[in-house]
Amino acid sequence: MMPSWLYEAGPNGHWVFLLVTIILGGTTAFVSGRAIADTWRPIWQIAVYSLLLGMAVRFIHFALFEEVFLSVRNFVVDVLVLAPLMALGYRLTRARQMAQQYGWMDDRAR
Repeated sequence: MMPSWLYEAGPNGHWVFLLVTIILGGTTAFVSGRAIADTWRPIWQIAVYSLLLGMAVRFIHFALFEEVFLSVRNFVVDVLVLAPLMALGYRLTRARQMAQQYGWMDDRAR
């Protein structure tokens, strides 16, 4: 799935990365991005929350699957997976908000 120089897989293999980082963390990131946009917060907060969520994902890898907790390489990969998903949730929600708030400005809405 992923080369070993990019992501250091634990004893359970790469399925843990798929389960924890992509499915659980990715879903959480997407919903977090939506929550940031729903409360009209600025987009730069995605960076802060991505780092915090990356730490939480690393802890789940460590606590449940006996992977290395303080691995900078794995942390960076986790954040690089989570941040775009959070930004996608933010962008889709913000586009919906703008269309609802300012639909009169868009020619396609008429």
